[in-house]
Amino acid sequence: MNDALDVTVEAARAAGKVLLGYLGGPLDLGHKSTRADLVTQADRASEELLRARLLGARPGSAFYGEETGATAGTSGERWIVDPLDGTTNFVHAFPFFCVSIGYERDGVMEIGVVYNPALDELYSARRGCGATRNGEALHVSKTTALSEALLCTGFMPGPGGLGRNLENFVQLSDRSHAVRRVGAAALDLCYVALGAFDGFWEYGLHPWDVAAGSLIVSEAGGRVTNGEGSPFTFDAPVIVASNGAIHDEILALIV
Repeated sequence: MNDALDVTVEAARAAGKVLLGYLGGPLDLGHKSTRADLVTQADRASEELLRARLLGARPGSAFYGEETGATAGTSGERWIVDPLDGTTNFVHAFPFFCVSIGYERDGVMEIGVVYNPALDELYSARRGCGATRNGEALHVSKTTALSEALLCTGFMPGPGGLGRNLENFVQLSDRSHAVRRVGAAALDLCYVALGAFDGFWEYGLHPWDVAAGSLIVSEAGGRVTNGEGSPFTFDAPVIVASNGAIHDEILALIV
């Protein structure tokens, strides 16, 4: 596992350098499912590097990336990769975007790494060993009441995405200090682990959005579930992550 963590960290940092090479320059901007769902050559170049690095380091492993899809493996290992989470932020040079890599073995998430190259912040976790930011241990906040909490959420791109979560946004905004929208789910989860956010929820996310960040929250002492409070799985329609103390209050309000 130490070797796999080293490989993951090195790959994330290398992909981050690729992204910084494109930041602020001319971009070949494309759209996927909607006009709000952006993709650039930076996304593709980052994933190309990650695919080569990770499969080269662990022959026989599977790979599941946002841009290139799934490649089967033979070893029971799988990399779940978002080469650029927060593409819209990246396009506008808003420095909240990241590389996210989860490493799974026999269906269990073992390692999560999220790297924001613009701020040079590297979040990592290994199952059973805690979570860190740039080598310093992470711990979720100690906030015990929703009324004292700072929360975060996101909205699915495209028609209906805002409406699906707007009532929740209003309800939780009225009952907390505030709700923020950063625009990069992997980083949102890391900020829960850091204790900057007390809770986070979002609908319609993909495995590559949450594979690494959900482990980082759990290893920082937080709680990660679906909307009914059961352990989170990648097919859940909503993810809820928190410091644990305010989790049930969030669950009671989201619809």
